[in-house]
Amino acid sequence: LNSVNLTKRRSIALDMIKNKVVLINGKIVKPSKEVVTGDEITLNYLNESKKYKVLQIPKTKTIPKSAQEDYVKEIS
Repeated sequence: LNSVNLTKRRSIALDMIKNKVVLINGKIVKPSKEVVTGDEITLNYLNESKKYKVLQIPKTKTIPKSAQEDYVKEIS
């Protein structure tokens, strides 16, 4: 979540996973869950949900915000 700029910090991503608001392919995940190309990530916020499709996995720890659409695509 953090490496493709869906969250600002890793600690926020970890907190979201621990609070069971992150789903991959419709299933609640643990921090150790490996994400692969083609997975659908759902983030359930208080007022809305956002879905993203994984297009590719980054090779580096972080990517520039301008390259986010190369890695994930918002689908709803």
